[in-house]
Amino acid sequence: MPNIKEEIQKRILVLDGAMGTMLQQYKFTEEDFRGEQFKDYPTPLKGNNDLLSLTQPEAIAEVHRKYFDAGADIVETNTFSGTSIAMADYQMENLVYELNFESAKIAKQVAEEFTKQNPEKPRFVAGSIGPTNRTASLSPDVNRPEFRAITFEELRVAYKEQVEALIDGGVDVLLVETIFDTLNAKAALFAIEEVKEERNIDIPIMVSGTITDASGRTLSGQTVEAFLTSVSHIPLLSVGFNCALGAEQLQPYLKRLSDKTEFHTSAHPNAGLPNAFGEYDQSPEQMQQFIENYLKDNLINIIGGCCGTSPEHIKAIAEVASKYKPRKVVVGV
Repeated sequence: MPNIKEEIQKRILVLDGAMGTMLQQYKFTEEDFRGEQFKDYPTPLKGNNDLLSLTQPEAIAEVHRKYFDAGADIVETNTFSGTSIAMADYQMENLVYELNFESAKIAKQVAEEFTKQNPEKPRFVAGSIGPTNRTASLSPDVNRPEFRAITFEELRVAYKEQVEALIDGGVDVLLVETIFDTLNAKAALFAIEEVKEERNIDIPIMVSGTITDASGRTLSGQTVEAFLTSVSHIPLLSVGFNCALGAEQLQPYLKRLSDKTEFHTSAHPNAGLPNAFGEYDQSPEQMQQFIENYLKDNLINIIGGCCGTSPEHIKAIAEVASKYKPRKVVVGV
């Protein structure tokens, strides 16, 4: 079996780009989201991208194929909102296990196809674990600063259900990503450790936070160093940043992270910053140049793209990444 811990020593690993950006191109209608299975479901389902793993599995497999074709080593499962907390928006909490299991299975089948074609370049699947739409550290009500919309325990239970399904579906690594509230991430990490212990297994974990503005802090107010300290109690495959910023804006924070950690580092920035219409205009060539600066500075072990990135972006990133050696980790994971 190919081992991601071995591969990360050999080269810079390339992560895929945005799933949402790709799915928008299909212009799926409400009927497409529902499929036959949810034809009479009582709530509107358009926009529930995770559901497409059940109703449009060929499209999800096709997106994974396009990213592997572009040179990605790792694709993420279509499960960014795959918790009962996020699925409550669509009254689909009872589908969480199935959604995650099927998403992992689709990605794993495609990864195995590509590994079989080229065993020298094994492909991996990262189980995408998003932040949920609730925050454990901040109040959503400005008049009640002490109020919390979710508890640590509720998050732990929800994440545990997602993690079990992703592992059952065959993922190679778990990716706790787009962390804007580190307390949410700690609940996810706690749940992962619980599952590992119960099943007596070891599965690599990637953690990726998000710096929300030019102050260089997460939404819940942590600096790069504080974020790193908060998650470093668990042996991680990698720690890094994604989303919110483009590659150019992310570099100084990545440098601080790289200087301070003995874990491998990852980044999957947006294709620049959004324009007035919320669209991302940065071309693959522009993004490639900014990413090359990371590589020259020896900041990175895993590199990919977030909002607005496509297979063209990933192809350009993979091309430049292949010319550089991975960042040296002083103490192995």
